[in-house]
Amino acid sequence: MKQTTFLLVCGVAVSFCRAQSDSGGEAEEEHVELFTTPTTKMGAATSDFGYNLFRALAAGEASTNIFLSPISVSAALTQLSMGGSERAERMLFRALRYHTLQDPQLHGTLKDLLASVRTPGKGLSTAARLYLSRRIRPKQEFFTLVEQQYGVRPKTLAGGPKDVSEINTWVSQETGGKVQRLLAKPLPRNAGVHTVSASYFKGKWVTRFGQSGVMENFQVDGAAPVRVPMMQQDNYPVKIGADSDLNCKIAQIQMQDDISMYVFLPDDVTSNTTLLEESLTAEFVQDLSMTLQPVEVSLSLPALKLSFSTDLLPLLTDLGLSDWLADTDLEKISTQATKLGSVHHKVAMETAPEGNQYPRSGAPGHLTYRVDRPFLFLIRDEASGALLFIGRVVNPKALTM
Repeated sequence: MKQTTFLLVCGVAVSFCRAQSDSGGEAEEEHVELFTTPTTKMGAATSDFGYNLFRALAAGEASTNIFLSPISVSAALTQLSMGGSERAERMLFRALRYHTLQDPQLHGTLKDLLASVRTPGKGLSTAARLYLSRRIRPKQEFFTLVEQQYGVRPKTLAGGPKDVSEINTWVSQETGGKVQRLLAKPLPRNAGVHTVSASYFKGKWVTRFGQSGVMENFQVDGAAPVRVPMMQQDNYPVKIGADSDLNCKIAQIQMQDDISMYVFLPDDVTSNTTLLEESLTAEFVQDLSMTLQPVEVSLSLPALKLSFSTDLLPLLTDLGLSDWLADTDLEKISTQATKLGSVHHKVAMETAPEGNQYPRSGAPGHLTYRVDRPFLFLIRDEASGALLFIGRVVNPKALTM
């Protein structure tokens, strides 16, 4: 990874960060230091899978708002991998970035990670489950194995509209009623297995925003500005820096229970964030967490309220799974040839001004961080390094929930 220089927004150089060393030996040593436990290694793997998936989605959805919760997709596809042959598991593990872990307790590690990021104070709820076509004669031992490991039993579909209602009801229950109508129409009857994943996030800031709902201009690439509700606060503590190679300013905003929001704000008004997207890796973001500089700024951030749904199946070819999709070899699920029919995913997210601390009183300083143009953001669990949520906002006015 290239050398990255961070500068404070005021234009004075205060620190220099190298995401990876110039010499091969030192680079390897740094990587080991970044991720040293099974949990942080699993967090890095699920994150790198998420960044790859996000890049694939972004490439096909240019200049639009897009969002993902990679950890819930990882959970669903990992359940699916338990039904594959050794060959199928190996191919899925490579796409999921598990192939570097060398973790004999991989499923237990993922289960523990999922439990840790879903503790109530973190604001995340997730759902992940497999559904099988009624034409498939499943092996019940596979159902039992998945249920024992992940606490959710795959389910055979009845066929027709009742399936839509049942799946949507289950997802709603798992996310506290926040993710509604994941499916709008019945699943294809001729496919074998479908994965369903969903997430809802509403974390709380450590430091509250004093103003919320103030209507301000948000610059849109190639169009007139739109008026959107903003959260604002002077003397707001953040960690911040600028990347001259990526032409963006980066802020880490602390949330409660060791969660952070990272905002990547391009210097120019542009919906083309390909360069930023290509830079994202678990190692790069971990490096950011250790090298961005603490300052107080006048912070303006759009109040987000959004949902997004898509079928991720077409993107799996971009993750190197073309051969596997042609021959899924899910022999532990059924003796019948079993294809993957869909990878349905839906997310919902809200931000609110509340926090448990008040910012420092007094005259505001001269540093500002105003998110008033297209940007990328991440929601990350700092303890594990796991990427919980990732999004690109090009026009908040177009967000719906």
